[in-house]
Amino acid sequence: MSSDARRCLVIVLAAGEGVRMRSSRPKVLHAVAGRPMIAHALAAAQEAGAATIAVVVGPDREDVAEAARKAAPGVEVFVQRERRGTAHAVLAAREAIARGFDDIVVTYADIPLIRSGTLAALRSALADGADLVALGFAPADPAGYGRLIERDGRLAAIREHKDATEAERGARLCNAGPMAFRGSDALAMLDAVTPMNAQQEYYLTDLVEIAAARGLAARALEAEEAEVMGVNDRVQLAAAEATMQARLRRAAMLAGATLIAPETVFLSWDTSVGRDVTIEPHVVIAPGVTIEDGATIHAFSHLEGARVGSGAQIGPYARLRPGADVATKARVGNFVEIKNAAIEAGAKVNHLTYIGDARIGAGANIGAGTITCNYDGFSKYKTIVGAGAFIGSNSSLVAPVTIGDGAYVGSGSVITKDVEPDALVVARGRQEARAGWAKAFREKKKKG
Repeated sequence: MSSDARRCLVIVLAAGEGVRMRSSRPKVLHAVAGRPMIAHALAAAQEAGAATIAVVVGPDREDVAEAARKAAPGVEVFVQRERRGTAHAVLAAREAIARGFDDIVVTYADIPLIRSGTLAALRSALADGADLVALGFAPADPAGYGRLIERDGRLAAIREHKDATEAERGARLCNAGPMAFRGSDALAMLDAVTPMNAQQEYYLTDLVEIAAARGLAARALEAEEAEVMGVNDRVQLAAAEATMQARLRRAAMLAGATLIAPETVFLSWDTSVGRDVTIEPHVVIAPGVTIEDGATIHAFSHLEGARVGSGAQIGPYARLRPGADVATKARVGNFVEIKNAAIEAGAKVNHLTYIGDARIGAGANIGAGTITCNYDGFSKYKTIVGAGAFIGSNSSLVAPVTIGDGAYVGSGSVITKDVEPDALVVARGRQEARAGWAKAFREKKKKG
């Protein structure tokens, strides 16, 4: 039976405490590329063809359970009440295992870089006749890692570094953690695991020797070291971030975007970048951003929860906050902040401006220093600027207010009432001049 036709249960272990993170936040909720590590693990499980996903969390970790449900609706959550090892954690999902699946795959929420294709490869090995498959990697420095011991082409044991002989420590592959085994054998083998250590913990790795003793076929698969990198502290979190960013940048460039200095551009897990997009140095793109074909993101800009239309220009030094929607060939320039606002086709907001809770019509021009006054301390209000309108520099638009199509607002105005289409409005104090006043003032001060 091919792996596609086999029913699969993926068990994601998320009960680790993460003491070395030095954080009040659970380890698996720390983010890589703008998404919690557990969400990365769940995405890989979904894409690998899981029919059911079980997440095992520690006691009183409803925050982890909630994050799992948000990332993968329909996920089943089980609690490991006592921390007694990885096999014990897997058995917390006994109810799910007992339903009868062809494949059982175990992975970890603190391995955020694992690819769905790697989990799928474990399943394919089961479909090809293996009864158990363990994932290994070949690190540059194997010190401290458990070894995958192979004999006569089969996986015979997984030996912890401290327990391994000198010969066994010479094994090329180290244990990465993820494992797959046949559902028909799962509970019998898991129940056969016995604690052989002072901590009285039940180790999933013992399944290899149990399988061998029962005449079952166990084998090893190899993954890249970076892919199975575990995250236990902030240093490893930064290393995982660097690897993920390299993946995302490469994917964007291969899809047709130009990243002038890719090592300075930070993308998120869901960033969508079109063809012929140019991203200049030192740009940060947080989650929820779509950049359409031909757009340019100039240097030192920050985007989050925003859409940039085809041919649009953003920055330099621009900030697009959630809800910003910049249409085709619109321009958002330096030191401009856009929040929950639509900038329609061809409109220009070129410098030193805040546009919040607004709609700027097609072809409108917003002068330097203009702000929408959208908040009174209690509620947000909307500003509408019509198509082709011109807003003079240093104007304040006090919402709720509508500026009609083609209207002209004089520089320095404070607009508190709606403006008719094609009208001119000037709302500022009348200029008054007093000839010679400055000279007389200075002379008076010098005498005094």
